[in-house]
Amino acid sequence: MTIYLARHGQTSYNVTRRFQGQTDVPLDETGRRQAQELAVKVADLGLVELWSSPLARARETAEVVSVHTGLDIRFDKRLMETDTGVWTNRYFDELDSMDPEAYGAFLNSRLDFRYEGGESFAEQAERVAAAFADISRGPHPALVVSHGMAIRVGVARWTAEATLIHPLSNTELLELPPRAG
Repeated sequence: MTIYLARHGQTSYNVTRRFQGQTDVPLDETGRRQAQELAVKVADLGLVELWSSPLARARETAEVVSVHTGLDIRFDKRLMETDTGVWTNRYFDELDSMDPEAYGAFLNSRLDFRYEGGESFAEQAERVAAAFADISRGPHPALVVSHGMAIRVGVARWTAEATLIHPLSNTELLELPPRAG
């Protein structure tokens, strides 16, 4: 089984360090170029399935890959980014100043961290890992276009690791490790 994971291309929120959460933020010019580069990078992987979060930034990235590979996109809401609740649309620095303790818990990526009015990383990890399980039962190799934290917590749950993988760059590509147990 080979499942590749890719974070979406850059958005203006990434540049200005704002919480996007489940807001439909489109790719910026750099993000569209990154999506093209990702499409070229994955062209020789023999992909037979293409999955994506339905949020605009992931959808747009997957659409570029779809055009380049000829694969249809299977959208799955479980691959969406964390519901960041009241933090959505807020700047990282603003939240650090307002609530340094909560912001520190976010930075430490503790699975018990919950966004006020949103979801916890543990809840997100469960839904993303469930999507990975369904994708793993399908044809391979597959590409999943998702979001930075969704990939990080999903991989942690999938592998039963206590710590998260490194923060992902826009359109960074990695292979889903073997499932724990």
